[in-house]
Amino acid sequence: MQSFSKIILGIDPGTVIMGYGLIGVRQQQLHLIEMDVLKLTKHKDVYIRLQLIHEKVKEVIETHKPTDFAIEAPFFGKNVQSMLKLGRAQGVAIATAMSAGLSVTEYSPKKVKQAVTGNGNADKEQVWKMLQHYLGFKAKPKYFDATDALSVALCHHFQTNKPLLKTAGKVKGWEDFIKQNPGRVKGK
Repeated sequence: MQSFSKIILGIDPGTVIMGYGLIGVRQQQLHLIEMDVLKLTKHKDVYIRLQLIHEKVKEVIETHKPTDFAIEAPFFGKNVQSMLKLGRAQGVAIATAMSAGLSVTEYSPKKVKQAVTGNGNADKEQVWKMLQHYLGFKAKPKYFDATDALSVALCHHFQTNKPLLKTAGKVKGWEDFIKQNPGRVKGK
């Protein structure tokens, strides 16, 4: 089996349920590696929950050795306590990834939905359906936190795999682009 050229770990942070998803890229094709959740509901102590988040992210990184780490940025709500808890969960996941030598990229929920579905206001069902399309899996997840995390990974892939961005700033018009990319020109 050929190895992946890139493995992206996506995280949907949470102190009650944290979603995580991994996709692999092989020869420009996307493959679902894993998606799941870490349920923290049976632990009442917030610090134990944060420790378990750290341990799970570390375990996933050690097991799958991702090359990229993407996380959903918290949305700004009215409940300050919820924002604080979510920020702590996100911070622990980010610190764990950075300790493993991974650079971190954050995406807003709206950006993730826009990248995956074309609609920044898409609901969780729409996101799940598009993930099925891109990654070819059938099962409906028990928790959408898992597909949310997977959509963060897919968004990261789309944002970092734009062929025209690789030449951005280096091309001075179509003639220059054609000179730099002769294999992309179709015959008359």
